[in-house]
Amino acid sequence: MYTPALKTKYKDEIVSALMKEFSYKTVMQVPKLEKIVINQGMGQAIADKKLLEFGVKEMSDIAGQKAVQTISTKDISNFKLRKNMPIGIMVTLRRERMFEFLERLISVALPRIRDFKGINSKLDGRGNYTLGVTEQIIFPEIDLDKVAKIMGLQITFVTSANTDEEALALLRHFGLPFKK
Repeated sequence: MYTPALKTKYKDEIVSALMKEFSYKTVMQVPKLEKIVINQGMGQAIADKKLLEFGVKEMSDIAGQKAVQTISTKDISNFKLRKNMPIGIMVTLRRERMFEFLERLISVALPRIRDFKGINSKLDGRGNYTLGVTEQIIFPEIDLDKVAKIMGLQITFVTSANTDEEALALLRHFGLPFKK
């Protein structure tokens, strides 16, 4: 049975390090990474439906799991948007796939960003962290010749931490390269 390296690292090293750092009484108090949600808004898809198909394929390649289209919930006339029109793409990763994706993100994708100096350490106040990526081409799964349009995406790390401080410590132990 295969287990991702980051999952074993979490069980063996990170749990004990966080228990010491925050002096938890039991292992169950240690925050854990619950899911990673990758989200891509496709505003141009209103005019060009082909973009959405390319986007779903690219996102599925990046995540290693089928991406789903998200639809608009209301009409916005300024954007020529009607209710129930496909407007974005998302994937939710859990368990093994989540750890595999995180490993690829840290070791391969983030170092490929031009002039990379680390990621911002701003969390949402509830222990979740969202990382904005300006180009999807930093992922090695994307074939540059087949890219229809360079699009950005958001990667949200949902943790079970109660405070931003605990969540930041957890993500830092996983190896996310935060700015000093």
